[in-house]
Amino acid sequence: MSFDWNILMLGTVIFLARIMDVSLGTLRIISVVQGRTWTAFFLGFFEVGIWITIISAVMHYINEQPILGFFYALGFAAGSVVGIKIERRIASGHIALRLISYEHGEAMVEAIRRAGYGMTVYEGMGKHGPVRELFLVCLRKDRSAILKIAKSIDPDVFSTTSPADTYSRIYRPAASFSSGWQSLLKIR
Repeated sequence: MSFDWNILMLGTVIFLARIMDVSLGTLRIISVVQGRTWTAFFLGFFEVGIWITIISAVMHYINEQPILGFFYALGFAAGSVVGIKIERRIASGHIALRLISYEHGEAMVEAIRRAGYGMTVYEGMGKHGPVRELFLVCLRKDRSAILKIAKSIDPDVFSTTSPADTYSRIYRPAASFSSGWQSLLKIR
């Protein structure tokens, strides 16, 4: 049996196309969950178009070249990872962020508000005494910046996040906005 460059090329194309269609599928599922109807529609259209093209090539040659099944499976696995990484990079949607501090709550409130974010502050009782809970709704992509501010004041701050699908309004810095292609993906 001799080495066939054509099969290697076809396998590589299948691998790369599977990465694309599975990545699109991952983004589509997240768009569905976030209620981004038109984004999910277009992602699904391209995802299935790529899938039909690739599966037809694999099915045509699979009996003669079973190695193509390996490229197909490898592309699927890699596409899941790539899709998750893309979604984390885009970080679309909003979250509810809770910050809890024993001693530095007031300083965190001032610093985070100075950065342009609004929040509601609650007084509470933790295991070791009184605490302040800062509650705010923000863009997922703003989470790191807010946590950086909070941890610079209180390295032991306790934080939790949860999806915020429905909200009446959010307060955020005027200079922080989506632009370019990313804002097009945020169609509701």
